[in-house]
Amino acid sequence: MEIQKNILEDIANCFHKNEESIAVAESVTSGFLQFSFSQMDKASDFFRGGITAYSLGEKVRLLEVNQLEAKSCNCVSEKISQQMAVGVSKLFRTDWGIGVTGYAVPVPESDDKLFAYFSFAYYGEIIFTKKLELDLDTVGKEAQLYYSEFILGCLKCELNKLIANKCTHSAR
Repeated sequence: MEIQKNILEDIANCFHKNEESIAVAESVTSGFLQFSFSQMDKASDFFRGGITAYSLGEKVRLLEVNQLEAKSCNCVSEKISQQMAVGVSKLFRTDWGIGVTGYAVPVPESDDKLFAYFSFAYYGEIIFTKKLELDLDTVGKEAQLYYSEFILGCLKCELNKLIANKCTHSAR
């Protein structure tokens, strides 16, 4: 599986057009999102960087994730993805932040299921959060790539909504 080129182009165009920036905090996707952003046209104009944080300690220290909450859910929940999105946006001083955490292989902590939570922060506020569940046949790298492509598709939709809203407001 490979990220669709048109998704990457559309996202890059939106960031260029709006002169906004983004950073990414990844756990389950292990840097696939950061790699995807680095492949976009003139990425350095809007992609400020990212962090792959697997351990609770790094999520708490670098992304300001709530330690008690993270311990209670093995660092995998809707709230943790939201805290990661806001934290990375703050860390890199960006307009947008993406946070993603979950499981790419079945483990007892996930009840042997595959799922990820991801969130988008925009100017420090969460504007989108979703849980994505995968079939157990999809594991490892395939799961990570699927999560990444799905997240980028959702980001493209959110960017398009914001552009439509800006056009509507400026027409008034």
